[in-house]
Amino acid sequence: MSTVVPMFMMPGGPELLIIFFIAILLFGSAKLPGLARAAGESMGEFQKGRERIEHELVEMRADATSAVAPDPESEAEAETELIVD
Repeated sequence: MSTVVPMFMMPGGPELLIIFFIAILLFGSAKLPGLARAAGESMGEFQKGRERIEHELVEMRADATSAVAPDPESEAEAETELIVD
């Protein structure tokens, strides 16, 4: 019996240390806090934008369902027009 191993897994402790060490080498220790702050602000703006889009989609769905919902009075009028013609 074989087990399936996912190709891409979340990095563990040793992998994160290697990534952090490479980041320090590339950017220097003085610029890392600024980069982390900018990344956090970017993620916050992305989250706000995503929530705004989700809210607009919910509103659009609500408008679409209210527009599609048949009015019982208009159906009765349409049936009487068909019978008369």
